[in-house]
Amino acid sequence: MSSSPEPYEHETPGDGVSASSTTAPDRSDRAEPKAAAVDSGSLGPADRVVPTWTEPLVQRLSRPFGGRLGRHAQVGRQWFWTPLRVILALAMLTLAAGWLFKAPCLQTYETSQGERIDWSNSRQYTTMCYTDIIPRYGMGDLAADGVFPYKTSWMQDAGTPDAQVRYMEYPVFTGLFQWVNAKIADGWMTLANLGWLPGEVSAVVYFDITAFWLTAAWLTTVWALVRLSRRRTWDAALAAVSPLAFVHVFTNFDALATAFATAGLLAWAGRRPVPAGVLLGLGGAAKLYPLLLLGPLLVLCLRSNRLAEGLRTLLAALGTWLAVNLPILLLYPRGWWEFFRLNSERPADPDSLYNVLSYFTGWAGFDGPLGPQEAPTVLNAVSLALFLLTCAAIGWLALAAPRRPRLAQLCFLIVAMFLLTNKVWSPQYSLWLVPLAVLALPRWRLLVSWMIIDAAVWAPRMYYYLGTANKGLPEGWFLGAVVVRDLMVIALCVLIVREILRPERDKVRTTVDGDPHGGFLDGAPDRFRLPGLARWRVGTVAQPAGTRSAP
Repeated sequence: MSSSPEPYEHETPGDGVSASSTTAPDRSDRAEPKAAAVDSGSLGPADRVVPTWTEPLVQRLSRPFGGRLGRHAQVGRQWFWTPLRVILALAMLTLAAGWLFKAPCLQTYETSQGERIDWSNSRQYTTMCYTDIIPRYGMGDLAADGVFPYKTSWMQDAGTPDAQVRYMEYPVFTGLFQWVNAKIADGWMTLANLGWLPGEVSAVVYFDITAFWLTAAWLTTVWALVRLSRRRTWDAALAAVSPLAFVHVFTNFDALATAFATAGLLAWAGRRPVPAGVLLGLGGAAKLYPLLLLGPLLVLCLRSNRLAEGLRTLLAALGTWLAVNLPILLLYPRGWWEFFRLNSERPADPDSLYNVLSYFTGWAGFDGPLGPQEAPTVLNAVSLALFLLTCAAIGWLALAAPRRPRLAQLCFLIVAMFLLTNKVWSPQYSLWLVPLAVLALPRWRLLVSWMIIDAAVWAPRMYYYLGTANKGLPEGWFLGAVVVRDLMVIALCVLIVREILRPERDKVRTTVDGDPHGGFLDGAPDRFRLPGLARWRVGTVAQPAGTRSAP
């Protein structure tokens, strides 16, 4: 294996590359910025990043397989195993392992009424296989005959002071997704009873059907990420093999939102504002966070005087969200409002920063002790105010930075600030950050470290839920892991801000001096800028050594 590997010619996303090689260019031209159109049909040697040359982590991992790409390596001769297919295959392996991780929660046992899911002795916590999908199937708006989410209600904690009428608690797209899967499971069970299909407990069938669609959603996320990462195609492998995907794709339904959000960014990068808005609107109907991406997009459109395209995306997103929600809102307003009611009434979650502060300081919280179904109004106001303040700060940074930030950088910042300032950070919410982190800060060792730490919080969480009376983990240990996770996310934010202010440190800009995910923003001149950072010194964007010649 030569110590002087060299770039290869002509690669398109998901395709092979030709075997031709070039003479290594002189390193003296490394300081000259290289601009390249994002929609180019071919990639020249200076436009491509090879991880085995640029990432120490990948270099070490490649040693058992022959080491770094060599100078005379014959690349692109495989007609089937293109980068896209390899990355999707890695994602499939991760998802298969993730399903096996949840499999202990699918175990059944015989009772006088037939087979039942075995969650006895807190199996869902001791084996760490807990998933929201299975208990959701047992709710009163999915499994019974003749029910429909948002229309059908049930009584929670009947006969206790906490009894209350409940409806579907998820946004409309996710709620209907669950209902359709329940109907498919019912059909499966009907055919199984006739002997035409293998039989199983209906909750297990429902989980497997849901897992099938969530697998498709995460594969869509990875596919869109590959297309977005064009010159850094292999960065998408970070999402494909992410420990967070392994732990959380089947914990809840958030992979639906990541698929819509990442595909929406891909549509915007391809200069299709209306499809981008439609996809982000569908994502917002599944979870809130895809709609948050509209804020950075509009701010950057303002700075580059491309507001017309940004407003088209905004109107398409809001129109799509309204088209999904309006029928349920008009027909079943009480059920539609349930999602918003629960989010306003729930207290600070165990792994929110507010609960961490309360536990370690003895502070009673903004609202003090709350009664049953009493909303923490002060906490809600403080959480919203903090998030709006961070939004204002990110907006000012976007408009005042010496060089216009990349869209993915601001998207990561806005979603991270939403999670950090919110009173709820459900564990699967960390999936939202994975594709954005890969686009915003493609530093392999750093992102792998964060994802391992974030995914590892699942273990103390499960044993904290087990309770100390059942030999579970004390709350302080769990909250300590939460603090480490939050510090890692804050560190990622700090590094992104540093790269916005020092774009010569941005690994993406050293490949192409622009915004490869920016669509209409890429290459557009600045038309509007706020004062405040005008004196900040901006270094020259230089080509990385790994993409110019041998490391």
